[in-house]
Amino acid sequence: MRKKTRQIHVGNIAIGGDAPIIVQSMTTTYTRDVESTVAQIHRLQDVGCELVRVAVPEMEDAVVLSEIKKRINIPLVADIHYNPELALEAIRQGIDKVRINPGNLLQGRKSMEKIVLAAKERGVAMRIGVNSGSIDALDKVAQMQRVQVRLRDDGTLERTDPAEARRQEREHLAERMVTRALEYIGWCEELDYHNIDVSLKSSTVLTAIEAYRRFSQRSDYPLHLGITEAGTLVTGAVKSSVGMGILLAEGIGDTIRVSLSAEPEEEIPVAFEILRSLELRNRGVTFVSCPSCGRVEIDVISVANEVEKRLSKVQTPIQVAVMGCVVNGPGESRDADVGLAGGKGKGVIFRKGQVVKTVPEDQFLDAVLKEVASLLPEAEAKVVYPEGGIKDVAGTHRTRDEGMNLPILPRA
Repeated sequence: MRKKTRQIHVGNIAIGGDAPIIVQSMTTTYTRDVESTVAQIHRLQDVGCELVRVAVPEMEDAVVLSEIKKRINIPLVADIHYNPELALEAIRQGIDKVRINPGNLLQGRKSMEKIVLAAKERGVAMRIGVNSGSIDALDKVAQMQRVQVRLRDDGTLERTDPAEARRQEREHLAERMVTRALEYIGWCEELDYHNIDVSLKSSTVLTAIEAYRRFSQRSDYPLHLGITEAGTLVTGAVKSSVGMGILLAEGIGDTIRVSLSAEPEEEIPVAFEILRSLELRNRGVTFVSCPSCGRVEIDVISVANEVEKRLSKVQTPIQVAVMGCVVNGPGESRDADVGLAGGKGKGVIFRKGQVVKTVPEDQFLDAVLKEVASLLPEAEAKVVYPEGGIKDVAGTHRTRDEGMNLPILPRA
């Protein structure tokens, strides 16, 4: 059961309450480069991004925000650190939301109050972002004690930072994060400003989970979930899925970002897959494919990757399966809206549980995408299956007979 939080509005979207969990990202361009920034936001829109944040480190970045905003179709968030004048200019430029870490603002509360009053006057939302790293800088203490070992007189090693001590450190840090967030919220409430959501991010998954849980127990402001500095594509996707997946399964979270050291367009499919896996959003392609094994007689890995790539812009809920052998292939393909069950150099195409036809392996891509397109709205169908069909071939020829005729390597 998802926790009911108060609802705020960011541009034309609602966050919290009974609104769907919103997926967002952040650009990697220099914001003052309007053309590059707008182009990247358009690519994010194409894959389903619903809210986008841009960095505003200098005034040259702030003064172009109105130009960016009028050329995109999703709410625009300005990410501000240190200089309150950048936030005030961003608000004047007409952005939909400002992201502030009050702990690193010059002149602290005084600056925060100026920003709050400006946001309140113009109906601009605010994210109060508290990060574990900035809390440590503010409190002048280390985030976590590192595990240390010492050599005893008897020659054995002793850990000086056991698991229990690490848990206590983690809980202490999480509590400090929550205390700061509630303090900053209090500053806003004293000015009768409530159009707020909150993030409590850490690059340590368990710290983030603890902080979000504690805040959720003590406040009904909506929460933006994220594991900050999560890492590259695989590492970041795993850490984000574990951290946010646990919280979302507990009913915590109203908007999410998967932070990756990758192109921001890579973040959106991961985010939606997390939500689909927990049955919290039903948007885009649910993709099922087998990992391949020694039974498979088609190049299922190449075919699956190519099909998934060509369906990346589809927002209509649909399930597609690409399977490689007779064990699970027919069942999974029959359960999907469109499925391919591969055989020896050929495959059976299923549509809504019914066999449509059998095609040779050089027609897999064309056949699957044609059936998918038949179930999509016209605009998406044209992207997936252009006029004239698909001539490309995905994968290479593979059979067990040919594989088993290869020389067998002698045992070591």
